[in-house]
Amino acid sequence: MSPAVPVPVPVIAIDGPAAAGKGTLARRLAELYGFHHLDTGLTYRATARALIDRGLPLDDEALAAEVAAGLDLGRLDRAVLSDHAIGEAASQVAVMPKVRRALVEAQRRFALTPPGTVLDGRDIGTVVCPDAPLKLYVTASPEVRARRRCDEIRAGGGEADFDRILADIRLRDARDSGRADSPLRPADDAHLLDTSEMGIEAAFETARRLVDAALGL
Repeated sequence: MSPAVPVPVPVIAIDGPAAAGKGTLARRLAELYGFHHLDTGLTYRATARALIDRGLPLDDEALAAEVAAGLDLGRLDRAVLSDHAIGEAASQVAVMPKVRRALVEAQRRFALTPPGTVLDGRDIGTVVCPDAPLKLYVTASPEVRARRRCDEIRAGGGEADFDRILADIRLRDARDSGRADSPLRPADDAHLLDTSEMGIEAAFETARRLVDAALGL
């Protein structure tokens, strides 16, 4: 990947494992400060959906990278991209190095959008925006995250198996942390925010104070 570019606008980089609460936190911070928000996980889903919509194969790395490079990251539809089938397809393209490089470059360009940006994912503080003035690593125990995911599914009228979801989360943690390309880990200068025993309001207030300090507010 090419070297990180200087960041002339405020960037809040939020990383962490699945279901730790980083997405909710990122959206609320973006709304509070009037910044643009990007869930970088959706960029892989958007790439997969674009391939599917165009009737293109999911296993052509060069083609997938070309599609990824042409995405408009400011127009991602979370509701549409949350579809399970799209998630399954995204898992195929997300392992392609050329796709990852194309999306990292696109994410870096998005990070330059005035008046500021909040990006959440798994490699924002370590790879995408290592010079961000504030980096948060949001985490929680696997059991807490599995319970939250179950509650979310049931609140939407679905059925959730806690043991299966917990096993999936542990498997995903191991995969994300153990991959050779951009593994999930906190940046050396990231603030650790463990939400295992913390509600969203407490987590938000903690994050807000850190952002205020970083931005000199």
